[in-house]
Amino acid sequence: MEQHNSGIGGQAVLEGIMMRNQNQYSIAARRDDGVIELVVKPYRTIIPIKGIEKIPILRGVESFIDSLVVGVSSLMWAADVVAEETQGEDGKPLPEKSEEEKKKDERAWNLMMTGTVIFSIAFSVCLFMLLPFWLAGFLRNAGLSDVWVNVIEAFLRILIFLVYMLLISRMKDIQRVFGYHGAEHKCINCIEHGMELTPENVMKCSRQHKRCGTSFMLIVICCSVIVFLILGMFHIESRLWRLLWRLILIPVIAGLSYELLRYAAISDSKLVCTLTKPGLALQKLVTREPDREMCEVAIKAIEAVFDWKEWQKKSFREKSV
Repeated sequence: MEQHNSGIGGQAVLEGIMMRNQNQYSIAARRDDGVIELVVKPYRTIIPIKGIEKIPILRGVESFIDSLVVGVSSLMWAADVVAEETQGEDGKPLPEKSEEEKKKDERAWNLMMTGTVIFSIAFSVCLFMLLPFWLAGFLRNAGLSDVWVNVIEAFLRILIFLVYMLLISRMKDIQRVFGYHGAEHKCINCIEHGMELTPENVMKCSRQHKRCGTSFMLIVICCSVIVFLILGMFHIESRLWRLLWRLILIPVIAGLSYELLRYAAISDSKLVCTLTKPGLALQKLVTREPDREMCEVAIKAIEAVFDWKEWQKKSFREKSV
């Protein structure tokens, strides 16, 4: 079936979905009592450089950082919704917080979110960039040539990434999050194939999508392998400089990976489709088949920020003309 690119994207959160479209995003999460909480927020980049969204590579860096900030914020909001207590131990409604208490909570929220974003970036860099470099360093000390050390470092980087994805996919506590991840993909596929956005139609669609963040992560790892192999050809003697260059090139790798994913999302080339298959296969680890209630949450999140009916009329009519 013919598919169009809607440009919308999202992320699974605890018992819910975040969906982003242009200058706003929504978060929908189901409470313990079955009620779906929904919030719509404006999307503002944290890199205030005018026109950066039109500059290749730089727009990828901006998108990566913004996605991380919005993603962490959405995760924390959903966690609060799921854990929120509306009644005290006596069964009576809890009193509303004062303005001073609300401001104090907001400051604590911002501080926690900033710390979480910094930790997430640091953890990813250490695990996928620095750890392979450190492990491969033992081989260099053992007298192995630079070429082989760089090849083994590349192999270790891919291996660590795949093992990490496999381990988190087996965590029982995250299985429902992966179900919502599947619901997110199914909803977007449903819209982009011109189908009416209903739970029944959503359940029929694929839980794999080319614009998935998991595919982006795999592209980042593969790009880093290629870039660092090229860097290794310059025979940099200083271990410190080899490490610093890896850190300096991280934004470039993220930006380049974004451009590749962006092109893959709109290309029907057989070569591109073949190259995206590893990323789609990897999504089988981080998505699960959702139930109807998960799909209902995803639909509510999408409809809060995206007029899919109007988009389908315009997109599929223009293609047929």
